[in-house]
Amino acid sequence: MTPAARLSCSAAMIALGCAGAEAKPARTPLDAAEARAEQTVAQMTQEEKIQLLHGTMAVFIPSAKRAPGMPVGAGVIAGIERLGIPPQYATDASLGVSNIMDMRKGDVATALPSGLSLAATWNPALLREGGRMIGSEAVAKGFNVMLAGGVNLVRDPRAGRNFEYLGEDPLLGGVLVGAQIEGVQSNGIIATIKHFALNNQEIGRSSASVEMDEAAMRESDLLAFQIGIERGKPGSVMCSYNKVGGTYACENRFLLTDVLRRDWGFKGYVMSDWGAVHSTEALLAGLDQQSGEMIDRKRWFSTELKPKLADGSIPLSAVDTAAKRILWAIYANGLDRTAITPKPIDYAANGEVALQAAREGTVLLRNEGNLLPLSGSVRSIVLIGGKADLGVLSGGGSSQVVPVGGFRAVEKLESGPAAVFARRAWGGTPPLDALRSTFGNAQITFVDGSDAQAAAEAAKGADVAIVFATKFATEAEDQRDLSLDGQQDALIDAVAGANPRTVVVLETGNAVAMPWLDKVPAVLAAWYPGQRGGDAIAQIIAGTTNPSGRLPVTFPASVRQLPNPVLPGSDLPPPSKEDKITYGVNTNSPPFTITYPEGSDAGYRWFDRKAEKPLFAFGHGLSYTSFRYSALKAKGGRTVSASFTVTNTGTREGADVPQVYVTLPGKARRLIGWDKPVLKPGESRTVTIEADPRLLASFDAALGRWVVKPGKVKIEVARSASDPVLTGQVQLAAQTIRP
Repeated sequence: MTPAARLSCSAAMIALGCAGAEAKPARTPLDAAEARAEQTVAQMTQEEKIQLLHGTMAVFIPSAKRAPGMPVGAGVIAGIERLGIPPQYATDASLGVSNIMDMRKGDVATALPSGLSLAATWNPALLREGGRMIGSEAVAKGFNVMLAGGVNLVRDPRAGRNFEYLGEDPLLGGVLVGAQIEGVQSNGIIATIKHFALNNQEIGRSSASVEMDEAAMRESDLLAFQIGIERGKPGSVMCSYNKVGGTYACENRFLLTDVLRRDWGFKGYVMSDWGAVHSTEALLAGLDQQSGEMIDRKRWFSTELKPKLADGSIPLSAVDTAAKRILWAIYANGLDRTAITPKPIDYAANGEVALQAAREGTVLLRNEGNLLPLSGSVRSIVLIGGKADLGVLSGGGSSQVVPVGGFRAVEKLESGPAAVFARRAWGGTPPLDALRSTFGNAQITFVDGSDAQAAAEAAKGADVAIVFATKFATEAEDQRDLSLDGQQDALIDAVAGANPRTVVVLETGNAVAMPWLDKVPAVLAAWYPGQRGGDAIAQIIAGTTNPSGRLPVTFPASVRQLPNPVLPGSDLPPPSKEDKITYGVNTNSPPFTITYPEGSDAGYRWFDRKAEKPLFAFGHGLSYTSFRYSALKAKGGRTVSASFTVTNTGTREGADVPQVYVTLPGKARRLIGWDKPVLKPGESRTVTIEADPRLLASFDAALGRWVVKPGKVKIEVARSASDPVLTGQVQLAAQTIRP
């Protein structure tokens, strides 16, 4: 089946995550996997059970002692050959098969665009196909566990790892991550949803404790995980570094036992993040597997566990339970039947998936005077900055993928916690090459942008100036502010002052400020656009692709609008030696407490609650055509449904993303669904959205239930979170829902 065929599904199917749009490989029935896990554990020795509970990293195993075919990646859990239990070979991450610090010399992989770019597609079918693609490459490289499925909510635009994640809304993030996980696991391997939970910033990621009441957690971050688990059925959940309510997430009984197992019925296993385990007793709280044990202070689930089993302080039943969960995930996903011997990869076909993701994830933020698409008659274009002659920027850390063709520029970080393992790197299709190929009759020159005055002079003589502006983001570090890196804001201001026909292409992992916006008629948010990002940017600028991306995050006008104008922990001194001993190798600050004043009202809901006007709203995005919404029919009762007509009123084919929001009495506006119809000029389509009742409820921690209150609810069909078009009102019926 071609990538295009895989991505073809009806508008209604897209809204529902294309359920049933593609036949999936048969999985072992879940109850059969459970029974088989019970039978296997009954045959295992205590040593064999413990063997499943802890892992190492291949780079720490001498080459001569590595098992035949063992790939060098994130982690290794030894198998048990006599029982047919395969080894677990794990690789990062959600954007492709990573190769941190060139662990596998010269190995490359297809690099998807960043998580925020994938989220900006608002297309579950595309996330599923991207997951299938990166999962197939993982198998071909010898891996059967993929650390894919990051769904921590974007609560602050300065957080360094936002680029990996899927936006600020729990419904959008949950639906998309579920589709991605489903795609990864269609290869007969395990995907891991992460980082559970409230791991929303990098400063203090090992030492900070997040304080949030249960209702707020359930209605926001936990709901994103819950929806993702329900839809994707991941084999594993990865617990996070931070504390929640004063207890480490990886030994937090409330999260790992009460919520995950008791309330959500999760049958798989919980693996730790690398360096996130602090006690053997974590096994009793719900942690099943210590990942990369040599990074932790002690080998809690092997060396430290055995004497506690011997003296009875840790019961043998806890080991049995953890082993059964791991085996269930292995059997349910068919790891014991998946051959992970190296095989050829069709990088050309996989590159087409990355290209489509970059096309759909690019957001046209501004297009005054319809400057874009550029006319084919344009004769001179100057490209400025962003190393656009070499490639596109990628985010740093464990999710960074070395693209096919390798990186063309790599810069080491000079200082900071990420300097040990993260790099600024540019690769993929260079925008300069792609634009020259697209505009064959135009003279296209490149200026590196290091001298703003020289760039402005070059821009003055061109028909069009295109500035490629970057802001690097990486795991382990947050950002000081919303400014572009270096002096790029001043560069854009100078270029736009010299040429009123200036286009800015943003390659960022976060929302950024735009002090020059009034001078620039056209702005594209290309994020970190991956393997074929240069091609996608050129196609959108030329108009051969009609942009359809919509923002999965709010772009604030200033940090003063944020719930925490000062990023928590950013004003603290570096960690002490004692802090590093206590909190582990990932410690980058002294201990402190993080509070989120917005509670469950993350992102656009905070802006709605405070009546603040953002720079660009959640859900915003422009097209080269126009759409009309009409004929809203809304129904209430035990849930809310909305039916309406979308019509392409423009002159070219395009995809729209109509969004449906509800406003409950005393609550902020909330997304309850969307669609992504592709319409020809003049074509109309009826769209129907039905809300998950949890989105209409509040969580009552005392009752342990979602509670829907009876009453009138406002419903809106909108172009973004701050641009409603059609409005109606329905009556909700009272109900309670299990957590």
